[in-house]
Amino acid sequence: MGMNAVYRGPEDCPSVIPVFPLPGALLLPRGQMPLNIFEPRYLAMVDEALRGERVIGMVQPDADNDSHATVPKLYRVGCAGRITQLAETGDGRYLVTLIGVARFRIEEELAQNDLFRRCRVSFEPFGSDFTARAGENEVDRAGVVKALRDFVEAVHVKVDWRGIEEAPNEALVNALCMMSPFGVREKQALLEAPNLKTRAEVLIALTEIELARGGAGSDSTLQ
Repeated sequence: MGMNAVYRGPEDCPSVIPVFPLPGALLLPRGQMPLNIFEPRYLAMVDEALRGERVIGMVQPDADNDSHATVPKLYRVGCAGRITQLAETGDGRYLVTLIGVARFRIEEELAQNDLFRRCRVSFEPFGSDFTARAGENEVDRAGVVKALRDFVEAVHVKVDWRGIEEAPNEALVNALCMMSPFGVREKQALLEAPNLKTRAEVLIALTEIELARGGAGSDSTLQ
C-alpha cells in the first residue's frame, strides 16, 4: 500500500506485522502516538516497516508474565499503527508518529529470526474499528466529562476545556484512554472494550476507582 493509505476493512491490512511490546502504551484507532525509538532492535523494526506497508503493531507484554522471562508473553490483542511521520535526530534515534488503524488479535508469533518480533494477526474481530466515529451517539459524554472534571480537581492538572468541548465523542474517549495514568491491566481492558460505548463506561469506572484509592496526581497538562 502506497502513500496516504486508506484502510476500509480488515482485507486492506497486512496479515504479518512487526510488533512493539511496550507496557502501558495504549494506541486506539485514529489515535496519535509519538515514539522515541533508540534501541537497535526497534530501529531495525522501523526500517523494516518503512520497506513495507509502514505498519507496526503496538501490544503490551502480559501483566501476568514471569518478570524474568527472556521473551515476555504478549497479550493477544493489540492495535496496529501506520507510520505517518518520521524524523532522524542525528544521534541514532527516530522520532516516529503512529496513527492507529485498527485492533488485531495475534494468531501466532513467528520464529524470531530478526532483532524484533513478528506476528501473524487477524483484524477480522474488529471490523467496526474501520468506521470512524462508530457508536458515538451511545456514549455517555456527560459521564465522561464528569469523570474527567473529578480527576482534574483531585490531581490538579491543567486541561484544555475548549478542546474537550469541541472534540467528537470518539476522539475524546480514545484520547483520554490513551493519556490515562492507569496500569497495564487497566489499559488492556480499555483496548479490549468491544465498542466505544463500553470503552467510555470502563474509562469512567476506572477513573472512579482511581479517585477512590486517592490516585497520585501530577503537574502535567491534558490537551
